Amino acid sequence: MDLLRHLRYFLAVAEELHFGRAAARLHMSQPPLSQSIQRLERELGVRLLDRDARHVALTDAGRRILTEARGLLAGEDRLRALAERFRHGEAGSLRAGVPPDLGGRAVAALLPAFRRRSPVELKLREIGTAEQLRALADRSLDVGVLRFPFDVSWLSLGPVLTSPLGVLLPRDHPLTAAPDVRLADLNGLALVLFPRATAPALHDEVLTTCARHGYTPAEVHQAGNPEFALGLVLAGGAVALHDGVAPPADAVWRPLRGTPLLWRTSAAWPRGRQTPAVTAFADAVTEVLTAQGMRHAEGTLPRYPRPAAEYLS
Repeated sequence: MDLLRHLRYFLAVAEELHFGRAAARLHMSQPPLSQSIQRLERELGVRLLDRDARHVALTDAGRRILTEARGLLAGEDRLRALAERFRHGEAGSLRAGVPPDLGGRAVAALLPAFRRRSPVELKLREIGTAEQLRALADRSLDVGVLRFPFDVSWLSLGPVLTSPLGVLLPRDHPLTAAPDVRLADLNGLALVLFPRATAPALHDEVLTTCARHGYTPAEVHQAGNPEFALGLVLAGGAVALHDGVAPPADAVWRPLRGTPLLWRTSAAWPRGRQTPAVTAFADAVTEVLTAQGMRHAEGTLPRYPRPAAEYLS
């Protein structure tokens, strides 16, 4: 039997102490209501109501069971309300990935920006684009902040934001005397770059663009830790790419002439899996990165894989 439905009928009769009024309250006729109470009594094996032609009263068992029935029905209401919140993306948690080079200030701003938009708990993971793509595919991640280029054919994207890249130089390097630097001016210097495994397409694209603009690094150091990358720069003989947002005080940042290199960044999630929490995260990412100086990309992005020259102008 549908125990909760019969308990709701019993609750109405117990509160009204009148079958006619209870039936009207439940929008049903009186005979089915009486049959429901009788079936509930048979199911439980106790009499819940004393009734005659004029009066309805609760038995001792009925009074005790009424208390329990109210608790069960309130629990059902809470359960359904909770399920409804999950269905509408208003409860639970959102698993989001951010690239290691996003920066502490951006992460610190992202958390409250998301909380202003969603009551869902945000669980952040610091992982590169390649690992984020795998996690989005196997559903261990709900949304990510990704660096282009990558295959967008199976993903939905938030606004694509761009940030021109410059270089970090030791303070005593002659190139710091100029307001900007050409890539070709860096010949003879090593390049400190994020590990290729974190974003293979972007890693290769950066090196291709450097070569196209006359810079072939003497050596490529792969550094996942920003402090390690900075140490290699300060030791001399190497430069590192940086977007110019809060550059380390120990080094000098100079923009690249003609902006040949830039980050293209976007929130991304698998198609068909957008929820209000995902939308809130994408909006928060856009707010935070725009506040840090990133701009909306112009035109459309090519699909990956495509010729390298089409990614970075």
